[in-house]
Formats: sequence, structure tokens, C-alpha cells
Amino acid sequence: MLSKTMAKAISQQITKEFYSGYLYLSMSSYFENQTLPGFATWMRVQAQEESCHAMIFLKYLNEQGHQADLGPIDAPPKEFSSALDVFKKTIEHEKLVTKSIYNLMEIAVGEKDFATQRFLDWFINEQVEEEATANTLIGKLERIKNSSEGLFMLDNELKARVFNLPAPLAARA
Repeated sequence: MLSKTMAKAISQQITKEFYSGYLYLSMSSYFENQTLPGFATWMRVQAQEESCHAMIFLKYLNEQGHQADLGPIDAPPKEFSSALDVFKKTIEHEKLVTKSIYNLMEIAVGEKDFATQRFLDWFINEQVEEEATANTLIGKLERIKNSSEGLFMLDNELKARVFNLPAPLAARA
């Protein structure tokens, strides 16, 4: 059974995950207005994933006999200077999320909450992937620099991304 401390921390994580989705929707809107539909699609899928992460935490909290205490979601930024700027902000944000999930793990370890530790393993692996993907895209954008042809090619690559239900939700569907 979850402690009140762990339940509160997970509730806070749910709000953070929904904020992440909101942030990526804002970035998607920016890309739409920059006529970069592939980048916009990529960010919309990212927003869907983050919302699913929130739902995974919510389901776990409920399964452990706790009701979520959801907090307000701050407005995300809407002004960006370039695609590179967006992805630099993305990696900064993902590092904050990683730190937050590590904090959850520290609480679970301290409380010897083995079930939550196992639950959080999926999120830790997910964060490794999220940061690696953002870093890869930053590297590509840095190589492209001001090449409109390179940006067009990357936009075409990113439009192929499709949403897949995350494994913890798919397993319970």
C-alpha cells in the first residue's frame, strides 16, 4: 500500500505529466504556424504520450487505493525563436521530468516500496529514450543550421511519427 507521501508525490507527477502534454501542444501549434507540419505532428504525438503517462500514474494511484489530488496546470510558453530553440527547451523539460521521476524512485526506495519501484522502472527507461530522442533531433538541427532544404527533409521525416499506446496502458486495455 502506498504511503500518503508517495501518493502525494505521484499526484504531483500526474500534474507535471499533463503540463508536459500541454507544453508539447503549444510547441505543435508553433510549428503549425511556421508551416512545419511534420514537426507539428511529432509534437502532437509527444503530447499524446505525455497525457498517457499521466493516465498510467493515475491508474496506479487508484489501484493502490488513493484518489489523485490534481493541481493546476500552468500555461506553457508559446513563443519560440526556431525549431532548434523548441528542441533545446524540450531537452531542458525532459531533464526536469527525469529528475522528478528519480525523486519518486528515491521516495519509493526510502520507504521500501518495492511495488512502486518496479512500476517506476518503466518511466526511468522511457526518460532515457525521451532524452536520447531530443538530443538526436538537436544534433540534426545543429547540422542543418539555416538550410531550408535540410529543415524540409527533417520535417518530412518527422511527419511519419504515429502515436502508439504506451505499453503499460496497452497491457490493460
